[in-house]
Amino acid sequence: MSDAPPSGAEALPTGVATGVGSLPGTDVQEAVNVVFGELPEWPHLPELPDRGLGADMIGRGAALLVGLPVQWWAFRWEIADLPGRDARRALDFLERDLDALHEVDATGPVRLTSVGPFTLAANLWRRGGGAMLADPGAVADLTASLAEGLRNHVAAAQTRMPKAALSVQIDEPSLPAALAGRVNTESGLDFYRRVPVEVARERLRELTQQVGVPVVVHCCAPDVPVRLLEEAGAQALSVDLTLLDLDDVPKVDALGEYLDGGGRLIAGVVPPLGQRRPGVGKEAADRVLALWNRLGFGLEQLPRQVSVSTTCGMAGASPDYARFAMEASREAAERLRG
Repeated sequence: MSDAPPSGAEALPTGVATGVGSLPGTDVQEAVNVVFGELPEWPHLPELPDRGLGADMIGRGAALLVGLPVQWWAFRWEIADLPGRDARRALDFLERDLDALHEVDATGPVRLTSVGPFTLAANLWRRGGGAMLADPGAVADLTASLAEGLRNHVAAAQTRMPKAALSVQIDEPSLPAALAGRVNTESGLDFYRRVPVEVARERLRELTQQVGVPVVVHCCAPDVPVRLLEEAGAQALSVDLTLLDLDDVPKVDALGEYLDGGGRLIAGVVPPLGQRRPGVGKEAADRVLALWNRLGFGLEQLPRQVSVSTTCGMAGASPDYARFAMEASREAAERLRG
């Protein structure tokens, strides 16, 4: 039997339950054990922002950058001459997270997560002030640096799980705002110039081509640019389906065209916050079925293209609810498999 890791196709399963990213708590080994236990068909390396500065989405992403040191200064992350103490702490968190993967010895699909280049650029400041998003050249440098960092991150994870089929999830909640020119400047009184679609597509394509494993793009904001992400090389999309108005024909059609072309979807349909209650799994499955019926697709195709998750991360949830949400996601996936 070969000891080689599974192929890229095995890294993106369908018809299963999975997660999005963050969980409550500060014990990464416990969080990894929970995720791999509750979501065995497609687990992910969870993020734990409750650990503090450096475990947040932007600090964690900035820690992956190669050749672009950062520091926490004046209540924000910014480019620096040398890595600051908080940046070194973020790197330590990443190393601990990877080490937690030793214990699970995964042999199937596992997803790593990172903030995407445009969300990072909208929240990471330049030395002279203002977000990196204001400078197209800085965004290009940031994207190249993040791609190299992610490639290193994947290699480190593969070393710890040599038989796992890895993928990377890129979180881009700020991308729709960047494309529409709705990202506030430092003063909050104006907006940065919109990012042209062709520029966003090219930067994201550079990243998807360089990471070395299949890339999933997660966007839990309205107005997900489905076609742009597909053209940029995303091999699966993770979206909040509860934000999709099924009577909004252009948006439904855009998602329908993507799915009709064989696209893979992680359907965010389980609430990331709340209390245990009956019926959540059924409601989640019904939401996916409502979209599928509106598109007129055959039900036999659904589990070949769609997996189920919460709509967004669960850092703000209680540990008990987080487990329940994973259970509800599994129930929804089972219902959709028929």
